[in-house]
Amino acid sequence: MARASEEFLLAWQSLPQAGTEHGWQTISVTSPSACCAIRVGRKYPAGQEAVLAGFEKVQLSSSEALPEGQGFFVERVVMDDGWTWLAITCSESGLLDLFVSMVCDVVGLLDTVSQTNIHTQMHLFIERIRAWQEFMKKGVNALGPEREIGLIGELAVLNSLLDEGLGCSTVVDAWKGPCDGEQDFELGTGAIEVKTTVSQTGFPARVGSLLQLDDHIRQPLFLAGVKLRLNPDGFSLPSLVAETRERLKVAPVATAKFDRLLLDAGYFDGHAAHYKRCFLLGELRIYQVTGNFPRLTIGNVPAGVTAASYCIDLDRDTESRLSLDLILDKLGMKSK
Repeated sequence: MARASEEFLLAWQSLPQAGTEHGWQTISVTSPSACCAIRVGRKYPAGQEAVLAGFEKVQLSSSEALPEGQGFFVERVVMDDGWTWLAITCSESGLLDLFVSMVCDVVGLLDTVSQTNIHTQMHLFIERIRAWQEFMKKGVNALGPEREIGLIGELAVLNSLLDEGLGCSTVVDAWKGPCDGEQDFELGTGAIEVKTTVSQTGFPARVGSLLQLDDHIRQPLFLAGVKLRLNPDGFSLPSLVAETRERLKVAPVATAKFDRLLLDAGYFDGHAAHYKRCFLLGELRIYQVTGNFPRLTIGNVPAGVTAASYCIDLDRDTESRLSLDLILDKLGMKSK
């Protein structure tokens, strides 16, 4: 859970906004654990806002490249306590509001994983900053309607896998959609591709490549069709995210990875007010992609066709639907 911004803002306000000497002034704030400390400060002479995280008894390779985003940079800071200190500093041209959101998130991550070993804490800290780096590179606009629907469908399947008794880490590690994987979930040797629609006419599923429904890549391969219905009494994308986080909180490392994947998917909590639509889950259908299942792949298109996107209607196939419990058996995953 992200830290509240007040402790950072108050600390920055209490420090001079500029100086004549090069260096740092910092103030200690609530730390996640005895082995991890947080200080809020400014870097002079420009007085740029910064947050420093210190890690006890852990070394960072001098060759490891630290993230550098649009609007912030990360650097090592040498102190006389023997700890490894990393500073996230707002660039002079950076947007302070977005910087505050980022530091609230990354410090909140350290709170979440405070019971793990210190090496894990530092690794997750750096990886979360890298996620923000990629998020800022892609732009910081809210998801469009189609991507919003797609993310809801993937989260619906993720929660269904949790319902089947799979462990939090297993499910989150399997979620590949935000990482631009060919299929949205990779389980065992197989995979599940998720297609989501709000159409009430037919069950259209748009396929984005010749590889997405190619079961020669991963076997067995399944397609999960999620049909949503607009309903003001239903759930929104932010409420579904919050519900999923609540379910995962028993596994702090899985929660941390889930939040990183949300950023990779383009979801930012600061955009929550943008997602006003509410939905009900109308239907979840699952098919095995094999044999005569309607699809285009490298192996069945004319020679010379190297890329394609197309749409299929899942309403045309009413006989081969499978239960989630059965497909987990086929994937070799333990279900309840």
